[in-house]
Amino acid sequence: MSALHRAAWPALGAAILFGASTPFAKQLLGANTATSSPFLLAGLLYLGSGLGLTLVRLLRDKGWTRPDLPNQEWPWLLAAIAFGGVLGPLLLMVGLSHTAASTASLFLNLESVLTAVLAWLVFRESTDRRIVLGMVMIVAGGAVLAWPTGDSSTSGIGPMALAGACLAWAIDNNLTRKISASDALFIAGSKGMVAGCVNTGLGLALGATWPSAGLLSSAMLIGFLGYGLSLVLFVLALRGLGTARTGAYFSTAPFVGAAISIIVFGEPTSTLFWSATVLMAVGVWLHLTEHHAHEHEHAVLTHEHSHRHDDHHQHAHAFDWDGEEPHSHAHEHAKLAHRHAHFPDIHHRHAHS
Repeated sequence: MSALHRAAWPALGAAILFGASTPFAKQLLGANTATSSPFLLAGLLYLGSGLGLTLVRLLRDKGWTRPDLPNQEWPWLLAAIAFGGVLGPLLLMVGLSHTAASTASLFLNLESVLTAVLAWLVFRESTDRRIVLGMVMIVAGGAVLAWPTGDSSTSGIGPMALAGACLAWAIDNNLTRKISASDALFIAGSKGMVAGCVNTGLGLALGATWPSAGLLSSAMLIGFLGYGLSLVLFVLALRGLGTARTGAYFSTAPFVGAAISIIVFGEPTSTLFWSATVLMAVGVWLHLTEHHAHEHEHAVLTHEHSHRHDDHHQHAHAFDWDGEEPHSHAHEHAKLAHRHAHFPDIHHRHAHS
């Protein structure tokens, strides 16, 4: 169980960082006419992510190094960038411009639902009744938030755009799982650089003006923390939890955003808001208290990733090893059958009878 606990911490860290970014991004949307452009703000957020993570990677590797992404994984990365780095943030900014930040924060719980549905139906990841029930509760909360109330501050465009952003990120999450064993800094930094350049370019081409230095630095800082570091942690969590479970832990993010919107920015709430909060909180609790264990078999597998010598990594080294943990090198997993608590991580992508 300790390995599962280690994998959960990056997911929760990603949730806190991304959840906190939503209400602050909402504040930037109304700061001036420059950042009122959804394209430009989405671009600046991702530029902050891409530039910041690229700098961290350069410092870590003491200069530029060739990415270790295998050739067959590049299409997955490019598709993930298109959905999660370009389309997702654009729809989020459109949604935020038509929806209160606290309501939008909770509505983003739908990302975890759509992520899980795609993981189960398209990518054939395992699930159980507890996870499904939790998703039903979150969907119910989303339906409550989207219920028409006649409030002029919220239009149908807002929920539709937010739902579209959630779907784009759900596709991104499942595609990123395919490459989650590779360098998380490179994956997240690449998404930030490409998405940032595309959205910023579109915003400027459509007439947006460059913001002041203060707003520019604010947007890029929010992007580095809420999109960059958050995504690095999310990729690390995918390795240990699988897509649906990482999404389940990540579904705590909207509560962070909603709390900041109410406590820091003083946004008003309603009965519908608190009803949705209760429904979604129950759904998240069901996810976080799941226990999955059964007899399963590991097929022979050869891959490379950062690892420790545990029950799944009992191999010899063809080189001098200094005993440092964790370490990374190409290694082979022998066929193994055993029973323990686990999630569908990079070593447990087996079918269930």
